[in-house]
Amino acid sequence: MANKPGYLSLLDSGKYKGRLQKAREYLSSCTVCPRTCRVNRLEGEIGDCRIGSRARVSSYGPHYGEESPLRGWKGSGTVFFSGCNLHCQYCQNASISQSGGGREVSPEQLAGMMLSLQERGCHNINLVSPTHVGPQIMEAVFVAAKKGLTLPLVYNTGGYDSVRMLRLFSGILDIYMPDMKYADPQVGVTYSRAESYPTVNQRAVKEMHRQVGDLVLDEQGIAVKGLLIRHLILPHQLAGSAQILKFIAEEISGKTYLNLMDQYRPSYRAHRYPELNRRLTRKEFAEVKRLASELGLERGDR
Repeated sequence: MANKPGYLSLLDSGKYKGRLQKAREYLSSCTVCPRTCRVNRLEGEIGDCRIGSRARVSSYGPHYGEESPLRGWKGSGTVFFSGCNLHCQYCQNASISQSGGGREVSPEQLAGMMLSLQERGCHNINLVSPTHVGPQIMEAVFVAAKKGLTLPLVYNTGGYDSVRMLRLFSGILDIYMPDMKYADPQVGVTYSRAESYPTVNQRAVKEMHRQVGDLVLDEQGIAVKGLLIRHLILPHQLAGSAQILKFIAEEISGKTYLNLMDQYRPSYRAHRYPELNRRLTRKEFAEVKRLASELGLERGDR
Protein backbone atom coordinates (compact mmCIF):
# COMPACT_ATOMS: atom_id res chain seq x y z
CA MET A 1 0.00 0.00 0.00
CA ALA A 2 1.40 3.42 -0.99
CA ASN A 3 1.75 5.90 1.86
CA LYS A 4 0.70 3.32 4.42
CA PRO A 5 -0.35 5.10 7.65
CA GLY A 6 1.93 4.49 10.61
CA TYR A 7 -0.74 2.94 12.82
CA LEU A 8 -1.15 0.00 10.42
CA SER A 9 2.51 -0.92 10.76
CA LEU A 10 2.30 -0.64 14.54
CA LEU A 11 -0.85 -2.75 14.58
CA ASP A 12 0.87 -5.41 12.49
CA SER A 13 3.83 -5.48 14.90
CA GLY A 14 1.65 -6.20 17.93
CA LYS A 15 2.98 -3.19 19.89
CA TYR A 16 -0.26 -1.22 19.69
CA LYS A 17 -1.95 -3.03 22.58
CA GLY A 18 0.86 -2.16 24.97
CA ARG A 19 0.58 1.52 24.07
CA LEU A 20 -3.18 1.38 24.55
CA GLN A 21 -2.87 -0.20 28.00
CA LYS A 22 -0.45 2.53 29.11
CA ALA A 23 -2.76 5.26 27.80
CA ARG A 24 -5.67 3.86 29.80
CA GLU A 25 -3.48 3.88 32.91
CA TYR A 26 -3.04 7.61 32.40
CA LEU A 27 -6.84 7.96 32.68
CA SER A 28 -7.00 6.21 36.06
CA SER A 29 -5.25 9.15 37.75
CA CYS A 30 -5.48 11.53 34.86
CA THR A 31 -2.18 12.71 33.44
CA VAL A 32 -3.35 12.71 29.84
CA CYS A 33 -2.60 16.44 29.48
CA PRO A 34 -0.29 18.89 31.28
CA ARG A 35 -2.99 19.85 33.78
CA THR A 36 -2.52 16.48 35.55
CA CYS A 37 -5.89 16.64 37.31
CA ARG A 38 -5.29 13.16 38.86
CA VAL A 39 -9.00 12.24 38.78
CA ASN A 40 -10.03 8.68 37.94
CA ARG A 41 -11.72 9.17 34.62
CA LEU A 42 -12.14 5.43 34.16
CA GLU A 43 -14.62 5.61 37.04
CA GLY A 44 -16.37 8.62 35.54
CA GLU A 45 -14.66 11.32 37.59
CA ILE A 46 -14.43 14.68 35.85
CA GLY A 47 -11.37 16.92 35.72
CA ASP A 48 -10.66 20.26 34.10
CA CYS A 49 -11.77 19.13 30.62
CA ARG A 50 -15.13 17.92 32.02
CA ILE A 51 -14.94 14.68 30.03
CA GLY A 52 -14.97 11.30 31.77
CA SER A 53 -14.19 7.80 30.54
CA ARG A 54 -15.73 8.19 27.10
CA ALA A 55 -15.10 10.84 24.48
CA ARG A 56 -17.91 13.16 23.46
CA VAL A 57 -18.35 14.12 19.82
CA SER A 58 -20.09 17.34 18.86
CA SER A 59 -20.19 16.59 15.12
CA TYR A 60 -18.29 14.92 12.32
CA GLY A 61 -18.17 15.18 8.54
CA PRO A 62 -16.14 16.37 5.54
CA HIS A 63 -14.67 19.84 6.09
CA TYR A 64 -13.59 22.10 3.23
CA GLY A 65 -12.26 25.02 5.27
CA GLU A 66 -9.01 23.45 6.43
CA GLU A 67 -5.55 24.06 4.97
CA SER A 68 -5.28 23.09 1.29
CA PRO A 69 -3.08 19.97 1.84
CA LEU A 70 -5.73 18.63 4.21
CA ARG A 71 -8.98 19.54 2.49
CA GLY A 72 -7.92 18.70 -1.07
CA TRP A 73 -11.02 18.32 -3.23
CA LYS A 74 -12.83 15.69 -1.14
CA GLY A 75 -12.59 17.38 2.25
CA SER A 76 -10.86 16.64 5.51
CA GLY A 77 -12.76 14.11 7.61
CA THR A 78 -13.22 16.10 10.79
CA VAL A 79 -14.34 14.77 14.15
CA PHE A 80 -15.08 17.63 16.56
CA PHE A 81 -14.63 16.54 20.17
CA SER A 82 -16.53 18.29 22.96
CA GLY A 83 -14.55 19.76 25.81
CA CYS A 84 -11.01 21.09 25.80
CA ASN A 85 -8.04 21.35 28.13
CA LEU A 86 -7.72 25.05 27.30
CA HIS A 87 -10.10 27.83 28.26
CA CYS A 88 -9.46 30.47 25.64
CA GLN A 89 -11.48 33.53 26.54
CA TYR A 90 -11.96 34.39 22.85
CA CYS A 91 -12.75 30.86 21.60
CA GLN A 92 -14.82 30.88 18.42
CA ASN A 93 -16.06 27.35 19.18
CA ALA A 94 -16.87 27.89 22.84
CA SER A 95 -20.24 26.16 22.54
CA ILE A 96 -18.29 22.98 21.75
CA SER A 97 -15.04 23.39 23.65
CA GLN A 98 -16.30 24.88 26.90
CA SER A 99 -19.29 22.65 27.49
CA GLY A 100 -19.82 19.03 28.32
CA GLY A 101 -22.29 18.69 25.47
CA GLY A 102 -22.12 16.48 22.45
CA ARG A 103 -22.77 12.78 22.13
CA GLU A 104 -20.90 10.35 24.35
CA VAL A 105 -19.43 7.60 22.17
CA SER A 106 -17.91 4.19 22.69
CA PRO A 107 -14.66 3.23 20.95
CA GLU A 108 -16.71 1.24 18.44
CA GLN A 109 -18.97 4.20 17.69
CA LEU A 110 -16.01 6.55 17.24
CA ALA A 111 -14.37 3.98 14.99
CA GLY A 112 -17.58 3.84 12.98
CA MET A 113 -17.44 7.60 12.44
CA MET A 114 -13.89 7.32 11.13
CA LEU A 115 -14.85 4.53 8.75
CA SER A 116 -17.88 6.51 7.57
CA LEU A 117 -15.66 9.49 6.72
CA GLN A 118 -13.37 7.16 4.78
CA GLU A 119 -16.34 5.77 2.86
CA ARG A 120 -17.38 9.34 1.99
CA GLY A 121 -14.02 9.84 0.29
CA CYS A 122 -12.29 12.17 2.76
CA HIS A 123 -8.52 12.50 2.46
CA ASN A 124 -7.80 12.02 6.17
CA ILE A 125 -9.29 11.72 9.65
CA ASN A 126 -8.97 15.12 11.32
CA LEU A 127 -9.24 14.87 15.12
CA VAL A 128 -10.20 18.34 16.38
CA SER A 129 -9.42 19.17 20.05
CA PRO A 130 -8.09 15.66 20.76
CA THR A 131 -5.70 16.32 23.66
CA HIS A 132 -8.02 15.42 26.53
CA VAL A 133 -9.31 12.26 24.83
CA GLY A 134 -6.06 10.80 23.52
CA PRO A 135 -6.55 7.33 25.07
CA GLN A 136 -10.11 7.12 23.76
CA ILE A 137 -8.89 8.04 20.27
CA MET A 138 -6.15 5.45 20.46
CA GLU A 139 -8.67 2.75 21.31
CA ALA A 140 -11.04 3.79 18.52
CA VAL A 141 -8.23 3.77 15.94
CA PHE A 142 -7.32 0.25 17.06
CA VAL A 143 -10.89 -0.85 16.36
CA ALA A 144 -11.18 1.08 13.09
CA ALA A 145 -7.85 -0.17 11.72
CA LYS A 146 -8.95 -3.77 12.21
CA LYS A 147 -12.09 -2.95 10.21
CA GLY A 148 -10.26 -1.37 7.29
CA LEU A 149 -9.30 2.21 8.15
CA THR A 150 -6.38 3.30 5.99
CA LEU A 151 -6.51 7.13 6.06
CA PRO A 152 -3.81 9.32 7.66
CA LEU A 153 -4.68 10.67 11.10
CA VAL A 154 -4.46 14.41 11.79
CA TYR A 155 -3.96 15.53 15.41
CA ASN A 156 -5.53 19.02 15.36
CA THR A 157 -4.62 20.44 18.76
CA GLY A 158 -4.45 23.66 20.77
CA GLY A 159 -0.85 22.73 21.49
CA TYR A 160 -1.12 22.29 25.26
CA ASP A 161 -0.02 18.66 25.11
CA SER A 162 1.90 16.26 27.32
CA VAL A 163 5.10 14.93 25.76
CA ARG A 164 4.57 11.68 27.66
CA MET A 165 1.19 11.16 25.99
CA LEU A 166 2.55 12.24 22.61
CA ARG A 167 5.24 9.56 22.83
CA LEU A 168 2.54 6.91 23.10
CA PHE A 169 1.18 8.24 19.80
CA SER A 170 4.54 7.92 18.04
CA GLY A 171 4.02 5.80 14.95
CA ILE A 172 0.23 6.05 15.28
CA LEU A 173 -0.41 9.64 14.26
CA ASP A 174 0.66 10.72 10.78
CA ILE A 175 0.08 14.48 10.78
CA TYR A 176 0.38 16.86 13.72
CA MET A 177 -1.35 20.25 13.44
CA PRO A 178 -0.75 22.15 16.70
CA ASP A 179 -1.49 25.76 17.51
CA MET A 180 1.33 27.88 18.83
CA LYS A 181 -0.70 30.47 20.70
CA TYR A 182 1.54 32.48 23.02
CA ALA A 183 5.16 33.41 23.65
CA ASP A 184 4.52 34.94 27.09
CA PRO A 185 3.50 32.60 29.95
CA GLN A 186 1.40 35.25 31.68
CA VAL A 187 -0.58 35.86 28.50
CA GLY A 188 -1.31 32.13 28.37
CA VAL A 189 -2.64 32.24 31.92
CA THR A 190 -4.73 35.35 31.31
CA TYR A 191 -6.40 34.31 28.08
CA SER A 192 -6.38 30.48 28.18
CA ARG A 193 -5.98 29.64 31.90
CA ALA A 194 -2.90 27.61 30.91
CA GLU A 195 0.14 27.62 33.18
CA SER A 196 3.52 27.70 31.39
CA TYR A 197 1.88 27.53 27.97
CA PRO A 198 4.98 28.54 25.94
CA THR A 199 7.26 25.98 27.63
CA VAL A 200 4.71 23.16 27.40
CA ASN A 201 3.82 24.07 23.82
CA GLN A 202 7.39 24.30 22.58
CA ARG A 203 8.34 20.95 24.09
CA ALA A 204 5.26 19.37 22.52
CA VAL A 205 5.90 20.81 19.06
CA LYS A 206 9.51 19.65 19.18
CA GLU A 207 8.32 16.13 20.00
CA MET A 208 5.77 16.23 17.19
CA HIS A 209 8.43 17.26 14.69
CA ARG A 210 10.79 14.58 16.00
CA GLN A 211 8.16 11.97 15.26
CA VAL A 212 6.92 13.04 11.83
CA GLY A 213 9.30 15.69 10.42
CA ASP A 214 8.33 18.39 7.92
CA LEU A 215 5.04 18.08 6.06
CA VAL A 216 5.17 15.63 3.13
CA LEU A 217 2.69 15.90 0.26
CA ASP A 218 1.80 13.25 -2.29
CA GLU A 219 1.84 13.79 -6.05
CA GLN A 220 -1.60 15.44 -5.84
CA GLY A 221 -0.61 17.89 -3.12
CA ILE A 222 -2.36 16.05 -0.28
CA ALA A 223 -0.61 15.74 3.07
CA VAL A 224 0.41 12.23 4.03
CA LYS A 225 2.76 12.85 6.97
CA GLY A 226 4.45 15.63 8.92
CA LEU A 227 4.01 18.80 10.93
CA LEU A 228 1.76 21.73 10.13
CA ILE A 229 1.69 24.66 12.59
CA ARG A 230 -1.11 27.18 13.05
CA HIS A 231 -0.58 30.58 14.61
CA LEU A 232 -3.53 32.86 15.33
CA ILE A 233 -2.36 36.47 15.34
CA LEU A 234 -3.93 38.53 18.13
CA PRO A 235 -4.42 42.31 18.33
CA HIS A 236 -1.71 44.45 19.94
CA GLN A 237 0.93 41.70 19.35
CA LEU A 238 -0.48 39.85 22.38
CA ALA A 239 0.42 36.42 20.99
CA GLY A 240 4.11 37.28 20.75
CA SER A 241 4.18 36.34 17.07
CA ALA A 242 7.77 37.48 16.49
CA GLN A 243 9.13 35.19 19.22
CA ILE A 244 7.03 32.25 18.03
CA LEU A 245 8.18 32.61 14.43
CA LYS A 246 11.79 32.83 15.55
CA PHE A 247 11.38 29.63 17.58
CA ILE A 248 9.88 27.79 14.61
CA ALA A 249 12.60 28.93 12.21
CA GLU A 250 15.51 28.24 14.57
CA GLU A 251 14.38 25.26 16.65
CA ILE A 252 11.89 23.38 14.49
CA SER A 253 12.59 23.84 10.77
CA GLY A 254 12.76 26.56 8.15
CA LYS A 255 10.68 24.21 5.97
CA THR A 256 7.79 24.13 8.45
CA TYR A 257 4.36 24.42 6.86
CA LEU A 258 2.92 27.43 8.69
CA ASN A 259 -0.60 28.83 8.58
CA LEU A 260 -0.62 32.44 9.74
CA MET A 261 -4.24 33.01 10.73
CA ASP A 262 -5.76 36.48 10.45
CA GLN A 263 -9.36 35.60 11.26
CA TYR A 264 -9.35 36.67 14.91
CA ARG A 265 -12.61 38.26 15.98
CA PRO A 266 -13.93 38.98 19.48
CA SER A 267 -15.90 35.92 20.58
CA TYR A 268 -17.05 34.21 23.77
CA ARG A 269 -15.71 36.35 26.65
CA ALA A 270 -13.36 38.60 24.67
CA HIS A 271 -15.55 41.60 25.47
CA ARG A 272 -14.27 41.38 29.05
CA TYR A 273 -10.77 42.27 27.82
CA PRO A 274 -10.58 45.68 26.11
CA GLU A 275 -7.32 44.74 24.39
CA LEU A 276 -9.01 41.73 22.75
CA ASN A 277 -12.28 43.44 21.91
CA ARG A 278 -11.50 44.30 18.30
CA ARG A 279 -10.54 42.54 15.09
CA LEU A 280 -7.01 42.29 13.77
CA THR A 281 -5.89 45.12 11.48
CA ARG A 282 -4.39 44.59 8.02
CA LYS A 283 -1.24 46.31 9.23
CA GLU A 284 -0.83 43.89 12.14
CA PHE A 285 -1.23 40.89 9.85
CA ALA A 286 1.13 42.31 7.22
CA GLU A 287 3.83 42.83 9.84
CA VAL A 288 3.72 39.18 10.94
CA LYS A 289 3.81 38.01 7.32
CA ARG A 290 6.88 40.20 6.79
CA LEU A 291 8.61 38.69 9.82
CA ALA A 292 7.88 35.17 8.60
CA SER A 293 9.32 35.99 5.21
CA GLU A 294 12.47 37.48 6.75
CA LEU A 295 12.96 34.26 8.72
CA GLY A 296 12.58 32.13 5.61
CA LEU A 297 9.22 30.67 6.63
CA GLU A 298 7.68 30.75 3.19
CA ARG A 299 5.82 27.46 3.15
CA GLY A 300 2.17 27.41 4.09
CA ASP A 301 -1.22 29.18 3.94
CA ARG A 302 -1.32 32.97 4.18
